[in-house]
Amino acid sequence: MPHLQFEINKKIDDQSKKSFCKKIRDSFSRIMDTQTYHIAISIREYEPFNLSIGRVEMGEEVCLMNLDIRQGRTMEQRRELALVYMSIVSEEFNIPNSNQYITFTQHEGEDFHLIEKYLSSWESGEDPLA
Repeated sequence: MPHLQFEINKKIDDQSKKSFCKKIRDSFSRIMDTQTYHIAISIREYEPFNLSIGRVEMGEEVCLMNLDIRQGRTMEQRRELALVYMSIVSEEFNIPNSNQYITFTQHEGEDFHLIEKYLSSWESGEDPLA
């Protein structure tokens, strides 16, 4: 059950958030070879000076992404996902790619729990709740 967290320092309208979440979820499913119904997404909005990246002027729009995923994905998969997510953030929220930063944290499957069960280790083409 990945938890994909997006922190931005601007306000986003609800329609943009809906479109964003669909693109994020669909991209994760395709690249990481899994279903969509267990993907959790958080969007946190902050005031302009509450987030910063060292290479960006304070107050410029930024997006920090913390992506908690299960172990087992390749560096190629993670890199593809990072580039796709940067593109989606740029398109949907109009934040330049140079103003984005991504951190992946990998967990064992048993660290992710739904009411039905905890998840097993990731396997290609899996159904996490099967």
